[in-house]
Amino acid sequence: MKTPICSTGLRWLWLTVVIIIADLGIKHLVLKDLVLYEAHPVIPFFNIMYAQNFGAAFSFLADKGGWQRWFFAGIAIAISIILMVMMYRQSVKKRLSNIAYALIIGGAIGNLFDRLVHGFVVDYIDFYVGDWHWPTFNLADMAICIGAALVIFEGFLPEKPKQEDTK
Repeated sequence: MKTPICSTGLRWLWLTVVIIIADLGIKHLVLKDLVLYEAHPVIPFFNIMYAQNFGAAFSFLADKGGWQRWFFAGIAIAISIILMVMMYRQSVKKRLSNIAYALIIGGAIGNLFDRLVHGFVVDYIDFYVGDWHWPTFNLADMAICIGAALVIFEGFLPEKPKQEDTK
């Protein structure tokens, strides 16, 4: 007998959709309203600044001639598929891992869209202290990092004992 989708982890994909919509919406506003590398101060240690990332985290492989665009796109697609299969195979009640997977998928798809449409990822969150700036990032990156942290955190939690049928 097939498992109804609403009882699997796929029920948490609504969170993926929220991340994708929010991420792409903010990126649309950034592309529409900001000039490349123009910083708009928000508070004394935080700017909104439009930057283009042709690589991965911290611009890893950004200067490698373009092949990395398709490499990272392939990774995003593969990870998203693998995590959706994992969500399908587990119960909707495994909230922490389902939330983590949904966040990672949402972030991966948000950045995948940028790579496929623009050829780079749109970054806009700029934290700094004095003249030192953390590498600019975006909501999709945050979702991926939070999701990964939740996966790691869950690994440290004790397993709940399985309840056996008592008749």
